[in-house]
Amino acid sequence: MEYLADLIRIPSVSAMTNRPVVEYAAGVLRATGWKTRELPYRDADGIEKVNQIAAPPGQDPHDPHAELALMCHTDTVPYAAEWTRALNPLEAGGMLHGCGSCDVKAFLACVLAAAAEIEPLAHAPGLRVVLTADEEIGCVGASRLRDEDALRPRKMVIGEPTRLHPARAGKGYCLAEITVRGKEAHSAHPQQGASAIYAAAQMITAIEDLAREIAEERHGFFDPGFTTVNVGTIQGGTAKNIVPGLCRFQLEWRPVPGQPADRVLRTVSEIAAQVSVSIPGCRIEVQPVRQQAGFETSEDAALVRRMEELTGRSATSIPFGSEASIFAPIAEEVVVFGPGDMRTAHSSRECVPIAELHEAVRCLGALMRG
Repeated sequence: MEYLADLIRIPSVSAMTNRPVVEYAAGVLRATGWKTRELPYRDADGIEKVNQIAAPPGQDPHDPHAELALMCHTDTVPYAAEWTRALNPLEAGGMLHGCGSCDVKAFLACVLAAAAEIEPLAHAPGLRVVLTADEEIGCVGASRLRDEDALRPRKMVIGEPTRLHPARAGKGYCLAEITVRGKEAHSAHPQQGASAIYAAAQMITAIEDLAREIAEERHGFFDPGFTTVNVGTIQGGTAKNIVPGLCRFQLEWRPVPGQPADRVLRTVSEIAAQVSVSIPGCRIEVQPVRQQAGFETSEDAALVRRMEELTGRSATSIPFGSEASIFAPIAEEVVVFGPGDMRTAHSSRECVPIAELHEAVRCLGALMRG
């Protein structure tokens, strides 16, 4: 509870440096004999971000090979100005409320509490605690760790709120930006122009048809059991009496495991080519921003069974993207796990059950002891 309250008080939205959170965690771990390794970088705005790998006494954080890595991101999404207690934790009704309370500072607090309770040299061999930056804006920190070959784990537990169910499968996350360029003209003479908004509307209608088609490709372990597709934002036009020359919209999709991350992207690119032909004068650019496939660990995997045993809860799946997608192609077994419910996250309702914190500490401590 103390660790989590402290972490909530540290602002760490993705637009800021995450160093204060990393240094807080490093201080707790080093006090119990752990060694830490920082891997800093600068984001596109020149702001310092820090990934950190920690190893218990007698182990080397510079050794990329790990038997078990516990991974946790350190950034949060922005919070509304009217949420005046976002950084002022509140205990009420058996819950601890605050920004990042379940996504995902609760998991980090539980890792720190478990590490502080373990006797010296009682840690499992090949154990690492890994903190990452910029998960909320595209798993940037985790991707850098992978690309730098700084971490090669055999098994991974990745912190996200799952109500303490071990999630052995998760959807991926993909994002594309579509730019439609037409030709402006006076709206009284539309034949002189080419409407970017009409072209975008044709594309979106076809994407809606694609979403219905792809929903027939079912994966029974998920709810909803299909790849979801969403047009989240759209902007276009200059004035009511001008044929619009530009329209942009964002498309996201969350692929189920086993479905290629670019399945939707390839079809949308084909749609763009068809619409360009149907509306002469329009050019359409489909720009992929993020492509992360889903992941799935076997129900018979040792880590899955061990966590089911420790928690007394059956394995489940998650419908949201996570850093599991980054490391699933490298690690043999990946499970997403943590206290709290993602349905409260990213809002002023965010909270975590206090009882789940204590249970998570017990489970993580057992894993860390091997």
